[in-house]
Amino acid sequence: MKTVEIYTDGACSGNPGPGGWGAILRYNGAEKCISGGEAMTTNNRMELTAVIRALLCLREKCAVELYSDSKYVIDALEKGWAWGWRKKGWIKSDKKPALNPDLWEMLLNLTSQHEMHYHWVKGHADNEYNNRCDAMAVAEREKCRGDS
Repeated sequence: MKTVEIYTDGACSGNPGPGGWGAILRYNGAEKCISGGEAMTTNNRMELTAVIRALLCLREKCAVELYSDSKYVIDALEKGWAWGWRKKGWIKSDKKPALNPDLWEMLLNLTSQHEMHYHWVKGHADNEYNNRCDAMAVAEREKCRGDS
């Protein structure tokens, strides 16, 4: 099974507001960079979208090393919270509705197709790939800012 490293980040100006996402996929010395944005979104939706879009690039089952500075994404996946929210009809343990169930549904379906390993990285620190994803996400956010 191939091992792919995926780095992701999202950015948003205002919450909601214009946002962007960026992802880098690394395999066997090769890199693929992808990014996009939306005129009206939230930071968490951009974080989720980055992971979804990166996983959609994979053509076969892989061992995925996912790196993100989003505790929202990493904790919900690694600690199984998102699976619990889905099982309870997208209701969290505090009885409040889980946000972004549309994206979580897509993400859970995608993660179940791979052997996932989750890594939280400190944002805006010394991780080269996280910083590059942040730069892509910010650039996409700025493009969308002009659209709104």
